[in-house]
Order: sequence, then C-alpha cells, then structure tokens
Amino acid sequence: MSGHSKWHNIRLRKGKQDAVRGKLFTKLAKEIIIAAKGGGNPDTNIRLRMAVQTAKQSSVPADTIKRAIQRGTGELDGGNLDERTFEGYGPGGVAIIVECLTDNINRTFPELRSAFAKNGGRIGESGSVAYLFERKGVLVVDPGVTTEETLMEVAIEAGAEDVQPTEDGGFEVTTEFTDFATVRDALDAAKIATSAADIQQIPTTMAELDVAEQKKVLKLLDALEDNDDVQNVYHNLEFSDEALED
Repeated sequence: MSGHSKWHNIRLRKGKQDAVRGKLFTKLAKEIIIAAKGGGNPDTNIRLRMAVQTAKQSSVPADTIKRAIQRGTGELDGGNLDERTFEGYGPGGVAIIVECLTDNINRTFPELRSAFAKNGGRIGESGSVAYLFERKGVLVVDPGVTTEETLMEVAIEAGAEDVQPTEDGGFEVTTEFTDFATVRDALDAAKIATSAADIQQIPTTMAELDVAEQKKVLKLLDALEDNDDVQNVYHNLEFSDEALED
C-alpha cells in the first residue's frame, strides 16, 4: 500500500492548492446534484451524505448546498447532469481514468480528447485501463486527531482493510467499496474526524518513468483537471520528489 499512500498524498496536496475556489465549489456542487438524484435526504442517501460532508469541509455555503440538492431532486432547474468515465494513456503509457459530470457530452469528449493529444497521450476504449484500478474507500485522518492504536481498533473492527500512516503524521484508512459507509459511520461514532473521505480508483500496479516523462504526465493531469466537467482524475504513476518539486 505504500505506493498508493504516496500517490494519494500527492492528490490531496494538489487539491488543497487549488487556485480557483469557485471552480472547486462548482465541482462539489455538481457531486451533490448527481448524488441527490438518488434522493434528497442525506440520512438515507449515503452518497449524498458524503457529498454534503465534503462540501461542508471545504466551506461551501449552506445555501449553495441546499440549491444543489434541490437541483438534483428536480425542485430547481439545472440538474441535468450525466456521469461519464473516460480512460486513456499518458506519456510513457501511464494509465489514466477521468471521471466527469457533464450537461453536454458533445462538448466534454472533444475537449478531453484534445487535452490528451496535446500533452502526449490518447483517449482509450472503455475498459482499456480500468482493469489496472480497484474502487476503494479512502478516509484521511489529520495528525493529532487520534492515536494509531485507537484508529486501528475502530476502523478494523468496522471492516476496514488497512490503516497506514501518511507522510505528514496523519493516517489513511482504506476500505472495500462496499464497506466504506460502515467504516465512515464507525469513525463518526467514535468522534474521529476525517479531513477527506471518498470512493477512489486505486491503482493495483504502479508505473515508473524518468523525471522528464513524469513532468509530461503532470502537465497532462493539470490540463485534464482544469476542465470544468472533470470531477476526478486517477493515474498509476509513481512520482518522484524531484518531478513534484519542479
């Protein structure tokens, strides 16, 4: 799991450094809209509960959250979004999965295809790289929130797969997709706060490239994440500190 932990920490750091607050809010609101299509009550809709909690952790205003839920349930206009997942290859053959929420697939697909092509990659067929990833629940506990012993006891008892320390002194809890909600509820009940909790595509095999190629992949990832319709970008590249520092 060490490769995954490093990969996830990189993803979190990038998220925290998002330069455009409005764009982050828009992406979080879109997730609430699509989640609310399964019901507007967070108590009975686990995906909506996760989306709302994540939005609150990112300081999204309560009115914005309420309107997003209403769009998803059809009480307000603007909830016409589709979930689409694209697969492709970056420089050096790195596997990439792009998850989108879009109101116009005829706009989104050409834009993503262009981003791949301009940055040394290409869009692949459905299933071309998905087999290199597994859907897992990932919960992040910040440094000082709890002890490793306490976290292990609560998380493993609730069905978590693993608990690993992160580079900053916190912890990362990994679960099977089906056990995610149970583990998150157990941490909440034990008053162990999480700074991030979501379902992710975790690579089962990590790719290794030289620094020059890694920088090319970073450029492609940035281009993909800058697209307004893109919610999440996953990859299987093991980045070096040198590439990230630049």
